[in-house]
Amino acid sequence: MSFIHIPFSEGEALLDWMEFAEALAAGHALPRAEVADTFLYRGRDTLLNRAAWIDGLGQLVKTATIFPGNAERNQPTINGAVNFYSDLDGSLAALVDFHLVTKWKTAGDSLLAALLLADPGSKEILIAGAGTVAASLIEAFGAGFPEARIRLWNRTQSKAEALCRAYPGTQTAPDLEDAVRAADIIVTATMSTGPVIRGEWLRPGQHLNLIGAYRPDMREADDEALRRADIYCDSTDTTLDHIGEFMIPLAEGTIQRSDVLADLYRLDEFPAHDPARITLFKNGGGAHLDLMTTAHILKKWQQQES
Repeated sequence: MSFIHIPFSEGEALLDWMEFAEALAAGHALPRAEVADTFLYRGRDTLLNRAAWIDGLGQLVKTATIFPGNAERNQPTINGAVNFYSDLDGSLAALVDFHLVTKWKTAGDSLLAALLLADPGSKEILIAGAGTVAASLIEAFGAGFPEARIRLWNRTQSKAEALCRAYPGTQTAPDLEDAVRAADIIVTATMSTGPVIRGEWLRPGQHLNLIGAYRPDMREADDEALRRADIYCDSTDTTLDHIGEFMIPLAEGTIQRSDVLADLYRLDEFPAHDPARITLFKNGGGAHLDLMTTAHILKKWQQQES
């Protein structure tokens, strides 16, 4: 059996953030994916298996291990493997570097939403969090909003300062409330189990883009933020009943399912930026996005080889 192996550096050299956002949009024009997730927990540690099948595109199984304590040992908190299977015969078509797929899927998903919902003339972007995802967000949002200043906030400011040194032109934001109030786009990539963004800090015209929460007990925005914002997500199938960002306020009656106005499978229902409205997007990062991402990477790989 023959399959393609795509390492991180060689694969990333073929990719462009704006082209990739267009590829994700095109992927959502295909039939809605069938997805299935399984989660196993040990304290703060998580073993996540995600599978997706998009008719006409292919099948994917992605395994992720999430060990937050690794950060204290200067090791990656997330590891795993990505297997892409042929839609024609089910054979293994490619093994693509896990970190490459995760990086581009996660940041690209949020970038696509921001390009749809945020002020295209945004001048101030705040990223809350200073881990691996934050680094990819600097690259993605820097490409999507090249005129904007990017500022970083983190509970441990020294980590934000270190990331700023790695990305000249970025700046730290010592006070979270002040930074949120000043930003046009707020992107959260924390490991918090409780809200870090308060709705009372938000103002009309802002776009809030939530990434960090992935478990039923996690959320990054409080009830007031949800009440004040027009709410969107990447997939209702992988967010509403799986992630605390929506699960908790839905269970408590803070929001209703109908308050989530559209997902990326209904791109025509994402409105143009309205300076009178606050928009909120939840990045659930489902396996269908891993599949679209892997298919795009494989397509670029095959193009450069032909």
